[in-house]
Amino acid sequence: MSRRRIARSQDPSKLSSASRRDFLTVSATVAAGYWIAPRSATADDKPVSANEEIRFACIGIGGKGQSDSADAGRSGRVVAVADVDANQLKRAENAFKGAKPYADFRKMLEEMGKECDAVTVSTPDHVHVTAAAMAMNMGKHCFCQKPLTRSIAEARLLGDLARSQKVATQMGNQGTAANPLRSAAAFIKSGGLGTVKEVHVWTNRPVWPQGGGRPADAEAPPHLNWDLWLGPAPQRPYGNGYQPFAWRGFWDFGTGALGDMACHTFNMPFMALNLRDPASVQAITSGHNKETYPKWSIIDYEFPMLGERAAVKVKWYDGGKKPEQALFEGFKDGNNPINPANSAVLVIGEKDSLYAPGDYCEHAFKLKSGVAPEAVPFTQSPGHFVEFINAIKGGAPAVSNFPDYAGPLTETILLGNLAVWAAEAPDAMGKKIEWDPVKLLAKNAPEVEAVIRPIYRDGWKA
Repeated sequence: MSRRRIARSQDPSKLSSASRRDFLTVSATVAAGYWIAPRSATADDKPVSANEEIRFACIGIGGKGQSDSADAGRSGRVVAVADVDANQLKRAENAFKGAKPYADFRKMLEEMGKECDAVTVSTPDHVHVTAAAMAMNMGKHCFCQKPLTRSIAEARLLGDLARSQKVATQMGNQGTAANPLRSAAAFIKSGGLGTVKEVHVWTNRPVWPQGGGRPADAEAPPHLNWDLWLGPAPQRPYGNGYQPFAWRGFWDFGTGALGDMACHTFNMPFMALNLRDPASVQAITSGHNKETYPKWSIIDYEFPMLGERAAVKVKWYDGGKKPEQALFEGFKDGNNPINPANSAVLVIGEKDSLYAPGDYCEHAFKLKSGVAPEAVPFTQSPGHFVEFINAIKGGAPAVSNFPDYAGPLTETILLGNLAVWAAEAPDAMGKKIEWDPVKLLAKNAPEVEAVIRPIYRDGWKA
C-alpha cells in the first residue's frame, strides 16, 4: 500500500480512487504517515484562552448526540451541526440559534473549519474514526462518544493522532468522572484487596436484536440520507432495523454488547489495574453468522504481569450471563446473601473481594469480609465534560483522553470481539486468540485481520 501523504488542505473528494482508498484504510504501519502528518502552525492554531468562548461543531445530534451537543452549548457556542437525519437538523434549529445545519459532516468541517475550535462526535460507531480523524487533522479538539472506535487499529490511530496534533480529547464514558468509580479503583490500587488474580464483569446488554440476519430491503425514509449514514461501511440497501438504535448489533456498524457497555462496566477495573495489553482472549457464544453479534457471549482475557501489577484473568459476560453463584458466597446485603445485579463488577483478591453493582459502580461497593472499606484519597472530577473544557483551555488533560486512557481502554475491550468473531459455533469454545499489542496482530488468527483493520468503501469521501 502507498504511503502517500494527504495534506489536510486538500479536498479528499478531488482525489483519485486509489488516493481516497489510502486515506481511508487504517493501518498501524502507515499511521505515522499521512494520517498523523505534522501540521504547519497558522494563526488559527493559537490555544483557546480561559476567557474565550469555545466554538463547537457537533457531528451527530440525535440520541446521545442530543445531550453531547447540549453540553457543548452550555460550555460555549454551537456554530454548526451535522446529521444525516433532516428531522434532527430541524430540531437543532430551535436548540442552537444561528448554528449552520449540514447533512454531511465533511462539508461542514470544510466550510466551518476556521469558525470552530472543537467538535463532538456522536455518530454510530463505524463513523467515529473518520469524523474524529478529519477534525483532529484540522487541529480541532475532539470529544467522541464511546466506544472510541469500531476497531482496535482505529483506536490506536486516534490516540496517536491526538498526541501528534496536540489537541484536547475525551471519550464519552461519563462514569470515568464519577466519585464511586474512582473511589473503588483507588481502593483496589492501594492494595485493599491484596494481589488481584481474577476479575468478573457483566452486563444485561444487548437490549437490541442480535444473533440474526439482515432486515428485508426497504425504502429509506425521506428524512434520512442513507448513503451518508453508511459512511465508510460496505454498501447495502436500507432496512427497517438498523437505524436509529439496533445498528449496535451489526458487525459492519457497531461493536455489540461488549463495545457498547464495557467502556462503562469494564472501566473501574481498567482504572484500578491498568488492564491494557492482554496476551490472549477466548470466547464462547450463542453462535452467530458474522452478520450480527451473538445473543450472548462469555469472554476470557489473560493479562500478563505489567509493571507492579501481577498477572490477572478477566471474564466478561453479556446477554444475561453472570458469574457462578458460588463466587458470591460470603457477600451480604444486610443479613441476607447478595443477589448479583444485572450489571456489575466482582474483583477477587488474595486478602478480600470487592463487589460493585451498576454500570458505573454508582451504588458504591461492598467487601466480602464485611468490614467498612478504608477511605482512600482520589482526585475528584469537576465534571466529565468540564474536564474536556478545562483541557481545551490549557488545563490538565481529561482523564478519559484518547492517547492515555480512552484509546488503550477501547483496544482492550474490542480485543474481546476478535474472540467473539472466532466463536461462531453455538455453545462451543472458540479459538484462543494470541495477541501482539505492539504490532496489533493476532499471531495465530489471520482470519480476524479484517476485524482489526476494517476495509472501507472505495471512493467514500472523508
